[in-house]
Amino acid sequence: MRWTDLSFLKELFANDTNVGGLATWEDGKIERYGASVLISHFCEELPPGLLDDLEARLQMAEVAVDRIYARHLVVGPGKDDMPTLLRGLPDDGLAILVREHGLSYEVDFRGGYSCGLFLDQRANRRRLRERNPARVLNTFAYTCSFSVAGASIGAETVSLDIAKVALERGRRNFTHNGISLDGHRFIADDVLDVFPRLVRRGEKFDVIILDPPTFSRGRSGRPFRVERDLATLIDLAAQCSRPGAAILLSTNCTGLNTAGLRRLGASVVPRARFSCEDDLPDLSQHVSSTLWMELP
Repeated sequence: MRWTDLSFLKELFANDTNVGGLATWEDGKIERYGASVLISHFCEELPPGLLDDLEARLQMAEVAVDRIYARHLVVGPGKDDMPTLLRGLPDDGLAILVREHGLSYEVDFRGGYSCGLFLDQRANRRRLRERNPARVLNTFAYTCSFSVAGASIGAETVSLDIAKVALERGRRNFTHNGISLDGHRFIADDVLDVFPRLVRRGEKFDVIILDPPTFSRGRSGRPFRVERDLATLIDLAAQCSRPGAAILLSTNCTGLNTAGLRRLGASVVPRARFSCEDDLPDLSQHVSSTLWMELP
């Protein structure tokens, strides 16, 4: 079991943030989401004494929570992965609002492997805000957390995802932060179909987010494989980028680590520069490999 450093947690949670990773081990992870803690695990039974250790760590970190849930991560669709309340008062606390660096996001523990906010992208959302872009294109946008981050500092955003339900939650995330939907577009369509249209229209962006799934199928049933198709996405993104723009490359594909992303990006845009955000000591096992690609 690897527990997050207590001093780091105190500093993180003092920064208008109430989400973060508390611990990881070979078969699971523990994360705080507001007043709830979610234990996600592949093993059939939790390690002995885990709950007592967790509550002791929360007390030392001066973190007060109302409920502790456990969710068994299943290996296939249709399996029972509903979270179980282990400690705390019964309540409909599965869908809640959480805070990260002053912004609110809607999460739902009934959402399978992801509850609506990828915590390992926290530093990248912060970096997007620091770049102060005028226009942001968020592909595979899911619940639009990068779009919210950009819109919060005045950027015009385009959120693109094939799932209408995810984009609806994205719209609600804008509303939760008091951000008008004016000037922000939400497109429920296949990224590989929309990107060429953006290129033909001559649309240009200051930041483009490329965080595709390892495998998926488009609207027409066309298979998408990140190891095969990411180079095409990078090329299309480069065509939609203003001079000096940045493209975030991110993947949870085990066959593409940060070095692989760098090689792939350089093969498409040889003059690009690369850097990464790796300051997440509360996540000792990162879910995704990420790299910022700075265009000439």
